[in-house]
This record gives sequence, structure tokens and C-alpha cells, in this order.
Amino acid sequence: MTQERANKAGFETRAIHAGYEPDAMTGAVNPPIYASSTYKQDGVGGLRGGYEYSRSANPTRTALEGALAAVEDGEKGFAFASGLAAEDAVIRALTRPGDHVVIPDDAYGGTFRLFDKVAKVWGLDHSPAPVADVAAVTAAIEPGRTKLVWVETPTNPMLTIGDIEALATVAHDAGALLVVDNTFASPYLQQPLTLGADVVLHSTTKYVGGHSDVVGGAVVVRDLELADKIGFHQNAMGAVAGPFDAFLTHRGLKTLGVRMDRHCDNAEKIVEFLDGDPRIAEVIYPGLAAHPGHEVAARQMKRFGGMISFRVVGGLDRALAVCERAEVFTLGESLGGVESLIEHPGRMTHASVAGTDLEVPDDLIRLSVGIESVEDLVADLDRALG
Repeated sequence: MTQERANKAGFETRAIHAGYEPDAMTGAVNPPIYASSTYKQDGVGGLRGGYEYSRSANPTRTALEGALAAVEDGEKGFAFASGLAAEDAVIRALTRPGDHVVIPDDAYGGTFRLFDKVAKVWGLDHSPAPVADVAAVTAAIEPGRTKLVWVETPTNPMLTIGDIEALATVAHDAGALLVVDNTFASPYLQQPLTLGADVVLHSTTKYVGGHSDVVGGAVVVRDLELADKIGFHQNAMGAVAGPFDAFLTHRGLKTLGVRMDRHCDNAEKIVEFLDGDPRIAEVIYPGLAAHPGHEVAARQMKRFGGMISFRVVGGLDRALAVCERAEVFTLGESLGGVESLIEHPGRMTHASVAGTDLEVPDDLIRLSVGIESVEDLVADLDRALG
């Protein structure tokens, strides 16, 4: 299938075929792992296919980047060594010391740490705002200084929903760019670029890779001027995905559609079990009609995802006990893999925001619902809740 035809095909077809055509010499249907740091030149400056050094470009990574751009309906994709490396490249490429960024008031702890402990020292200021409140985001913008409005939707771990179209309008009216972290939704459930976002990024460690066996990150854009800036910084800073990591991530991307449907199926059944249970104080899931962002999520997402957060009756001690008693749900950080994970955000992924305005409730538990038999998952939670 030609690249042009692949880019116009359905999601699953793009995920499998975009970015790579079977090898001309061998017919290999999967991109080979090009474990080469450098490439023979046909005379000084005579590059074969543009390859000279694998920090700048590697054929295995090129295939992944093409597929990532296709599934996000973008023009150019970039693969990084981690999600935070992708975030750092966006920050360095699109802001300068003295600029200002609006970030979610319940951002992922690593993102907050990057802004608060790294970018702030570099001279980049930030202000938190609730992504669900367009007026609050507008008020947090500093005209002339704000260069980026940074959004997660759903957010981590409170699963707050931001209206991408509305936030894009607010950002653009202020002369800023809208950056959307699409990790929780995945490209299968949501394509922010089609809704007005300028930059979409992922921790591909999560749903895109999908098997908890590789760390990576991605950035996708439509605007080729932005692509040039990000591409320059990707090469200049060097936090690129290696060929083995790119191969594993690309392999995971090919099954994203079928996996996400199972993640969503299982999550919906678990939410049904948890909702109304007297041991549960609150269930947080965008698929619930009572969720404040339900209508927006229904409009901009295909389904509501595989992430669930809930608060338990009994406070911190009960939350920790539930996490420790779970067996099918593995106690661990990260998310988006085929196996189900359970964690206590306040003590684990979001420990870096303790004592700040972004601190999460201490009775909160976060589930990454995998693709196991859902009956086993429900039974495991029932036992863990006691």
C-alpha cells in the first residue's frame, strides 16, 4: 500500500501500514531494526535516503514517526526516548526564558516537576488552571507572555476533561499555541489536531506501546514550521528513540485499536461494579453521566478509555490496603499496558506534587484497566476492597 493511500485509510489500516512499505529487497513486512549508528555516504555529503547518523535519523524510527503522524492525522511525527523527553523538546523549541505557560492544575506529576523544577530555573514561568474551566484558563493567560496552553484530557489522575476546540480558540486568540497530552485517550480515541490543537504529545510507553516493555515519547504536528523547530531540537538535544525501542513501539501501535476497545469494554464493566458500592466514596470516569466532563468527552472522544480513578471510604489507610491486597491488578506505576495496574497516586506517580496546589486526595486509587478477563478483575477488586 502506498503511503498516500495508507494516510487516507481507516485508523487500524493506518496504524498497520502507514510509515513503511515492505522492504524493496526482501519484502519484509515489518520495518527491520537498523542497529547502525552511522551510514555510508555516496561521496562527501551524498546521503542515501537522508541518513547520516542515527541521532539525526534512523530508518526504524522513521517508520514509527510516519505511523504516529498518520494515526494522529498530522503531517510530521517525532519519536523520543521518553514522554518527558518529548515534553522537554516541545518546551525548548517553542518557548524562551521569560515566556509563560498555562498548565493543568492536576497535571501528571512528572510534567509538573519538569515545569516547576527544570523549566522554571531556565526562566519559563507557569500558572496552573483547571482544564475543564475555559474561563479560568483564559484568566490564567498573560497576554504577550503566554506562549503555550498545555492541556491533558483526560488529566492524570483526576480524569478531568478539557474542551479541546474551546481551548484552542482561547489559546489562538491570545497568540499562544495549544499543546495536548493525548496519552490517556490514545490516538484511537481522540485526535486533538483535528479539533484545533497545534501540538499533540504522548508517552508512548503507555497505550501506544501497550505492553509495558518499552519507554518512549512522541510529538505530532500539522504545521511544518513547528515541525522544523521541533525536529531541530530533537536532533540538537538527542533524546531520540533508539531502533529497538522504535521497533517495539511501532509493533504495539499496530494493535492499538483492538486493544483500546477491550480496555474500554473492561473499564465500563468495572465502573458499573464500583458505582454505588458502599465501600466507594466516589467513582471518577468520563463515561459516567454524572462526570462533569461527560458531554465534552462524548463529543471529542470515540469512547471513554481504560483509566478509572476512585476514592474509598476509610481514607488513606484503606486506600493503601486496597492497593496492597489486589492480586490480578499489579501494584505499579505507569499505565496503558495489557496487564491491569493499581496505584496510590499520592504516594506513587504524584508524590512530586505533595504539598502543592496540585496535590491529589490521599484516599484516591487509580486503575489502569488491562485486557484480562473482566470477571477476574471485578472479583479481584471485590476481594481487595474487603
